[in-house]
Amino acid sequence: MREIIRAIRVTLVLWGITAIIYPLILLVIGQIAFNSQANGSLITKQGVIVGSSLIGQPFSSERYFLGRPSTTNYSSFATENYDPTKGENLSQRTGVSGASNVAPSNSELLKRGNDKDGFQGVQVELDRLNKAGIKPTADLVYTSGSSLDPHISVEAARSQIQRIATVRSLNFNQVEMLVSKNTDGRFLGIFGEPGVNVLKLNLALDGLQ
Repeated sequence: MREIIRAIRVTLVLWGITAIIYPLILLVIGQIAFNSQANGSLITKQGVIVGSSLIGQPFSSERYFLGRPSTTNYSSFATENYDPTKGENLSQRTGVSGASNVAPSNSELLKRGNDKDGFQGVQVELDRLNKAGIKPTADLVYTSGSSLDPHISVEAARSQIQRIATVRSLNFNQVEMLVSKNTDGRFLGIFGEPGVNVLKLNLALDGLQ
């Protein structure tokens, strides 16, 4: 009986440490030292939340830089029209991410249009870019693995500078400097490739006006 009581005490102590104390410590540290990251890295404009630096958004206006295509349309389904009983709406739930799982050898990847998943086929994206006078790059044509990527490559951003400068009547160098300011470097200086945060860049563009 003594050993059973001791085992129960140890279990309760460990449960208190691992299930209550430890999570609370992490919560406090996160809110104090990493408040923005702990709350979703939200971006505000004039006190209104306009998005997150970690999640991409679709931009269709010629006044803005285009982001990376998404198989889930960045979960931006209109709330008032959302019906969870419809299968075609499942991919539009907030927080849903994932790739199309369409192989490069699959002809659907080329001809697929704006279907129920919100995914533009490769040919559709190419036509849109060519019409806008933008040099196609891989990240402007193909979706990412998460389908929520907020970044595009520096090359993809630079290919849009002239169009943005012309439409907004801005100096080319002005827009180029904004691209540089909103370019995130490699993680720890060695991992990954530099990327341009499209939402931050477009907000900076509006700031110029």
